[in-house]
Amino acid sequence: MAASDELVLPPYYLRRPPMPRDAKTLAAFDALYARAEASGGAMLDYNLKAPIWQFFCHVADTRPVLLHGSGNAAIDMFEPRQPHDVSAFGDQNAVYAASDGLWPMYFAILDRARFEMSLINSSMQLDLGDGRRGEPFYFFSISDKALMQRPFRDGTIYLLPRDGFMQQPPFRHEGRDIHVAHWASLAPVKPLARFAVRPEDFPLLAQLRGHDDEPTFARARANPDGFPWVEDDQPKR
Repeated sequence: MAASDELVLPPYYLRRPPMPRDAKTLAAFDALYARAEASGGAMLDYNLKAPIWQFFCHVADTRPVLLHGSGNAAIDMFEPRQPHDVSAFGDQNAVYAASDGLWPMYFAILDRARFEMSLINSSMQLDLGDGRRGEPFYFFSISDKALMQRPFRDGTIYLLPRDGFMQQPPFRHEGRDIHVAHWASLAPVKPLARFAVRPEDFPLLAQLRGHDDEPTFARARANPDGFPWVEDDQPKR
């Protein structure tokens, strides 16, 4: 990564696809968010012309909400749960959500109930100083044996109020802070609204990587700070 406003990414990191900038689309997103905020946690239809991922990214970027992806469409209250994560922040008994619109979609569309897999993933931004942050970049990978089986499902994206959440502290890389879009709440959280998503709604589906579990996690144990523990820059298929 370069210590400049232009972040030079290794090939295995993905950038967010272009977002709309026209006033009509952004106004439609804001009107739908107003409906979502007043819905009391309901499942809402998405009938805008813009892809749904763009709506998720817009509200994550501009509204005091976080997003959570799940295969369960009937969660009326999120309760803290104990995950198994290599980082101290991600190993808390907590409700987790993201300040990014794409990262939760990855979790929503992966069928971990029917397919055994491990996950390596993140959503990050470079601190540019003066309160500015660079464009989001991502890493999305699952066990290669699962990837070959196309382990996808329909899922649900929940909008959660940001109040009560804390963000994962930034980490330093070559003298610059990197902010991770990872948030946790130690208290239960009631969703504001929810939306159905399909695998084809996720714009980075074709760029999902596969990893070999044993050597990958051996590298992770040897170098816990070496995320994402890839050997090369070529996605496995």
